[in-house]
Amino acid sequence: MNTPHVTADSLTAASGIRHAFLSRDGGVSHGIYAGLNCGLGSDDNPDHVRENRARAAQTIGVATDRLRTLYQVHSATVIDADAPWVDEPPRADALVCTTPGVAIGVLAADCAPVLFADPEARIVGAAHAGWRGALDGVVGATIDAMLERGAKAEQITATVGPCIGPKSYEVGPEFPAGFLQQDHDNERFFTRKPNSDRLLFDLPAFVHSRLIQSGVINSNITGHDTYSDDRFFSYRRSCHHDEPDYGRNLSLITLLNDS
Repeated sequence: MNTPHVTADSLTAASGIRHAFLSRDGGVSHGIYAGLNCGLGSDDNPDHVRENRARAAQTIGVATDRLRTLYQVHSATVIDADAPWVDEPPRADALVCTTPGVAIGVLAADCAPVLFADPEARIVGAAHAGWRGALDGVVGATIDAMLERGAKAEQITATVGPCIGPKSYEVGPEFPAGFLQQDHDNERFFTRKPNSDRLLFDLPAFVHSRLIQSGVINSNITGHDTYSDDRFFSYRRSCHHDEPDYGRNLSLITLLNDS
């Protein structure tokens, strides 16, 4: 594989920030995990995953022991990542950090990774937004945590990274109920699949709408579809191929040390 990792122009332009939405490129895993599988919760060889995570941290110039990720549970819980974990990673789905040289990251394999930065307040954030977490408010909770630490919504830049795309996320007719109960306007994120009672759900647009709703106007979507693009790991694609497990893509962000 020769796939460049994905970056967002807006985050790249943010002063004192380094980030990446990592593809499968450059890893040591084999078979169904081939490439840069960074999921410690997968059944991949743990030594391979640890090496992949070390390489992932190196892509943004951070030491391996300064990479902090979570035990993700599809929640709206946000963790302060300034202090290292004492034991196991916390059960949560978002992190915020004000410590330079610490990389915070979220894992995904169709869910949407969201990276945030307020370069003026020197605060970064990362969120794992599957449909459930997004509906339950993980995006807004991450922004609130940044605001509590001195960020301003108008200064935050955020990007929704590679995730399952609107042409690939097929759902049943019962799926939209929770979204419509929350806000009938959410109907715009669903389209009818031709000649079927199935629907297609636009996850990246829904997540992006949560950013706008929270006042983060400087926000965008990378537009990469993890299901249709095998440069990325995809849970749904692995299921459709009857594979026993799947790799995880890592998205990470860090504050650079003051010069």
